Amino acid sequence: MDKYLRQFAQYLAVERSLSTQTIDAYMRDVSQFYDFLQKIGLGDDWLEKTDLLVLRQYLAQLHKNCSRTSVARKISSIKGFFRFLIREGVLGTSPVDGLSTPRREQYLPKVLSAEQVGAFLDQPVAGQRLLVLRDLALFELVYSCGLRVGEVTSLDIGSIDLDVQQVRVLGKGNKERIVPIGRQAATALNHYLADRGDTTIDDPLFLNYRGGRLTARSVQRNLKDRLLKLNLPTDVTPHALRHSFATHLLDAGADLRFIQELLGHASLSTTQRYTKVSFSHLTETYDQCHPRSRKK
Repeated sequence: MDKYLRQFAQYLAVERSLSTQTIDAYMRDVSQFYDFLQKIGLGDDWLEKTDLLVLRQYLAQLHKNCSRTSVARKISSIKGFFRFLIREGVLGTSPVDGLSTPRREQYLPKVLSAEQVGAFLDQPVAGQRLLVLRDLALFELVYSCGLRVGEVTSLDIGSIDLDVQQVRVLGKGNKERIVPIGRQAATALNHYLADRGDTTIDDPLFLNYRGGRLTARSVQRNLKDRLLKLNLPTDVTPHALRHSFATHLLDAGADLRFIQELLGHASLSTTQRYTKVSFSHLTETYDQCHPRSRKK
C-alpha cells in the first residue's frame, strides 16, 4: 500500500499540479480507508477483496461521524485513488464506480454587512505598531481581493504591484490569477511596507513577529484578537471576509462571471451560492421596509 500511496502522491503533484494541502487531504482520506480495510480483516488481499459491499460498510461508518460534505470528499478521494490504480494497470475495474456519492449539504456562507466590515477595518487598535499595520494590511487585502487565507499567507513581496494596484495570486490547483487591489488596501500595504524597511521580491509579504512567514493559524488567531479588542463578534473567520467581498460586489450589481474570475472559482456554480446570500439579504430588507410585509 505504501508504494501505491507514494506513486499516487507523485501523480497528484506532478501531473495534476495540486497544492500540498489538497494532496495531504487526498492521502489522509485514502489512508483512513486503508486502515478500515485492515480493521475488517482484508489484510494484504485488500485490492482483490474490496467490493461494493465493503465500500457500503465504510460509507455507513463515515455517516456516523462525518458531515455529508466530508463523506462526499472522502469518497471522491477514494474514487480518484482507484482510478489511478486502473490507469497504472494495477486494477481492471474500480469497485467505487458503483457507489453513489451523498449530496453535499447546502449552506449559506457567513457574511458581514458593509457596516460591520467598516467597523472592523476602520477602528484603531492598540499593539506593537508594525504588527498592527501588518494585520490591517492583511485583512484589508483579503476583503479587497476576496483571497483565501492560504493564498494571502503564500504571497511574496513580488506578488504585489502597488504602482498599478494589483496582486498576482496562486490559487487552488496552482492556477494563477491577477486581482485588482482597492485604494484603502493599497494604502494599508504601503504603510506596512514603509515601516517594515528593506525587502526583496522573494521575501514573504506577511511576517510573524519572529520574522518567518505568517501561517493561516496565526491569521485566525490575530483576527480573533482584533475582534476582541474592538468588541465585535468573535465567530468571524478570515473566510467570512472573502464571502463578504463576493456578496457586496453582487449586491452592488457586479456580474457573476466577473466575481467568479476574482475569486478563482473553477465552476460558476460555486460562485452562484452568493446569489442565495444576496437574495436572503434582499428579503430581509424587504420585510423590514415594506409596509405590508414589515415584521414586528
